[in-house]
Amino acid sequence: MPSDRPPATSSVTEPPALWIAGAGGVGREALDTALAAGVPVAGFLDDRQHGATVRGRPVRRPAELGPGARYLVGIADPAVRQRLSALLDGLGAEPFTLVHPRALIAPDTLLGPGCLVMGGAYVSSSVRLGAHSQVHYNATVGHDTVFGERVTVYPGGNVSGAVRLADGATVGSNAVVLQGRAIGAGAFVGAAAVVTRDVAPGEVVVGSPARPLRRD
Repeated sequence: MPSDRPPATSSVTEPPALWIAGAGGVGREALDTALAAGVPVAGFLDDRQHGATVRGRPVRRPAELGPGARYLVGIADPAVRQRLSALLDGLGAEPFTLVHPRALIAPDTLLGPGCLVMGGAYVSSSVRLGAHSQVHYNATVGHDTVFGERVTVYPGGNVSGAVRLADGATVGSNAVVLQGRAIGAGAFVGAAAVVTRDVAPGEVVVGSPARPLRRD
């Protein structure tokens, strides 16, 4: 006998679509990562390009984001990531961690909120990535390494095991940080540099072996 009851509806609701803060190169690469991972993207947040359309998605001002929205900061500069994440957190938005399906994350590894791991990256076992850190495509992070917040490893960068990278540190493209080294807060390791000794906070090092950049 047919029932007079209305059809059952699912109580499961879809999570809100992701907003990517930054419509530049890293932001579009974050979109590529989201598409590969099957994560819906609502659009971009960018003061300079607001009102435009990028890759078929609208661009809004970051200050327009509402409570409960999910966001990822797709900008390489750690200082800008800090400013934007603080703004968006203050609006009640929630940071989202995004990992490409072709990235490898080993067991006993933890990724903080708002992290971005691109395709071809390898993050080894017992690693800790702080909030809003980025591991770009084809970069590697060795076992027992610890990132502070907003650390960046550019494409092809190789961070060996048991390395400590403080808040805002950056490892440039194809650079190598040897086992057990410490990279200070805000330090920058130049492209293709080989770090054989600890790097002081705020220091820029280049070359092989890496040495502080001379400022004439």
